[in-house]
Amino acid sequence: MKKLKIALLLGCAVASFSALADGSTLKFGLEAQYPPFESKSATGELQGFDIDLGNAVCAAASVKCEWFDTSFDGLIAGLQARKFDAINSAMNVTEKRRQAIDFTNVIYRVPSKLIAKKDSGLLPTVDSLKGKHIGVLQGSIQESYAQAHWAPKGVDIVSYQDQNQVYLDLSSGRLDGTLVLAPAGQSGFLSRPDGKDYGFVGDAVRDDKILGSGIAFGLRKGDAQLKEKLDAAIVKVQKEGIVKELSKKYFGDIDVSVK
Repeated sequence: MKKLKIALLLGCAVASFSALADGSTLKFGLEAQYPPFESKSATGELQGFDIDLGNAVCAAASVKCEWFDTSFDGLIAGLQARKFDAINSAMNVTEKRRQAIDFTNVIYRVPSKLIAKKDSGLLPTVDSLKGKHIGVLQGSIQESYAQAHWAPKGVDIVSYQDQNQVYLDLSSGRLDGTLVLAPAGQSGFLSRPDGKDYGFVGDAVRDDKILGSGIAFGLRKGDAQLKEKLDAAIVKVQKEGIVKELSKKYFGDIDVSVK
């Protein structure tokens, strides 16, 4: 029995080290339905800001990226079940998520804004949205914000597993608006033909406790070695201007710097 326990401990140590060794593979979990952060091309290839960022961080850490696509609200459970080593899916660092997982240092930060018809007169306030139907991505911080600030005061919050379905219901009139990360809303809807009559309305919503301090890679609790290696790689790509370069490519003039 004692030999078995020792063998199991050694096996765990080797498994943990495998994600850190130069030339090894780092498995990232993500949901590939949230452009421009992550999506699939017409040929099924992964593309987007987080894909390019992940590959840059892997290169800086001397490891190879491998990607696992799953629903956003299943990412934390998948990480805890060791289906992958880290989460790279535009996940904001929040107090609630810190109870379940650890995070690397914050890499970038983007605003959350309300999308509605340009002539709707809607604003991201309780008074304006009372009685309206607002779509959010299930498991997202935008859902948490809307449920905390708007739902108790008469705003109908409708959660979806797929943000693209939110856009479909918005353009068909079943929803009055959607709360999203601004770059995702711009590229995923506003820049497309079906989003031509819509726009961002009002200022970005703020609540650091719910919306978080910025976006980082999610890690399993206590995975200190992987955190140390990824943090060092993140510092490297930030100093080399890669984050800023990718931000300009995918987000235009939206400022995502960490201040």
